[in-house]
Amino acid sequence: MNKLIIATSNQGKLREIKKILSGLPFELLSLSDFENVPDVIEDRDTFFENSKKKATEIFNALQIPVIADDSGLSVAQLNGRPGVYSARYAGENADDHENNQKLIFELKGFPSPHKARFISVAVYFDGNEYISAAGELDGEIIIEPRGNNGFGYDPHFVPEGYSNTLAEMSLEEKNKISHRAKAFKELRTKIL
Repeated sequence: MNKLIIATSNQGKLREIKKILSGLPFELLSLSDFENVPDVIEDRDTFFENSKKKATEIFNALQIPVIADDSGLSVAQLNGRPGVYSARYAGENADDHENNQKLIFELKGFPSPHKARFISVAVYFDGNEYISAAGELDGEIIIEPRGNNGFGYDPHFVPEGYSNTLAEMSLEEKNKISHRAKAFKELRTKIL
C-alpha cells in the first residue's frame, strides 16, 4: 500500500483528517512517524502558499506524497486577523489558551455579534503535481468558551445556523460542516 503523509503533528487535527480520509488506498502517516523532519516556517501571506510550502519541503525531505494544510480564523471586526497567524496569534510559542485570550481581549471593544470565518486550504504534492482544495465555515465568536472537544478556537466559535460551539460537537458532527472537512473532502475526490 502506498504511503501518504499528513503534514501535521497536531493530534487533534490528525484525528479529524484521518477520519475524513479513511478508506483511501493509502497508509496514512503523520510527521510524528518520522525523525529529522524539517520544521517548516509558515511565513507566506496566504493559506494556500503556506500549505504549498509545507507540502514541498516535507516531500523533498521524505520523498513520500504529502498533504499539507493551513487553516485559520478570520474575524471581520479585526480586519481578518488572526488569519495566517492563527496558530501563533499570541506569539511564536503560544498555546490555544493564550491565542484565545488575545482574541477575546481584542474583541471586547466591539459589539456582538463577532462575525468570523474559519478557512482551510489543503495541498497534495507527490513530487510532480500540486492539487489543492479549500473550505470555509462562517459563524461568530462568543466571549465565554463552551465545550471540551476540538482544539484551537473551537470553544469560542459557533457555526452559522447552530447554537453549539465546535468544541461542543462530536468529531462526527464537526466533520460534517467544518472548513477542514470541506477542504479535505474535496481534495479526496481530486486525488482518487
